[in-house]
Amino acid sequence: MLKRVLQIVLVISSFIGCKKQPSVELYESKTLKIEKINDKLYRHISYLQTNDFGMVPCNGLVYINNNEAIVFDTPANNSASKELIEIINKKNKIKAVVATHFHIDCLAGLNEFHKKKIKSYANNLTIALAKQPPNNLPQNGFDNKFQLTIGNETIILQFFGEGHTKDNIVAYLPSEKAMFGGCLVKSLSSTKGNLEDADTIKWSNTIKKIKREFIDLDIVVPGHGKTGGMELLDYTEKLFEYNNDF
Repeated sequence: MLKRVLQIVLVISSFIGCKKQPSVELYESKTLKIEKINDKLYRHISYLQTNDFGMVPCNGLVYINNNEAIVFDTPANNSASKELIEIINKKNKIKAVVATHFHIDCLAGLNEFHKKKIKSYANNLTIALAKQPPNNLPQNGFDNKFQLTIGNETIILQFFGEGHTKDNIVAYLPSEKAMFGGCLVKSLSSTKGNLEDADTIKWSNTIKKIKREFIDLDIVVPGHGKTGGMELLDYTEKLFEYNNDF
């Protein structure tokens, strides 16, 4: 029990370390895992049961600055979302939650955030496409590009084009040279994954646009799989280039 408490405290208060060091696992339960990426960035991992791919680990991102936090994509269910909120709120205040597209692994836990009066944001198209009850829909929509502030830093939410879905956006954190790509970005060696709502023709070009816009990325977090850098964008671009069948 003491070990669990110490792990939770570390998740929130561990702000010392080298930006380039590998991710460090700080917390794990049956439903949620949290890894430290750097001083201000944490990857949360939850689990979604699917018919085609079995139990799928799903990534989200937490950014903490001056004791304020923004969560990118909720965990994949209510219990894990509640767990994440409780951990962050130990020593910080969650200012906002962002859903990067309309699939359940991005917004399943929105109701838990809304219960805590946490503002939620998404592309307007995400709100239109999401087949969710009202309390589980993002509350604030935007078209193409939107900026959030946290502490003294700015975060850019931007739609570059279709790929995994028609509405998929990315979140760029200039101060960290980091981007949460969500399911638009693939981890190294991954397959194309769920293509039910994808545009495999436009996907590669969408990634090219991101690479031209954000040329200084050191950290890229995909929707599933391990964190990396620009090589994840390169891999995703090639995976869907000419609609390769693999």
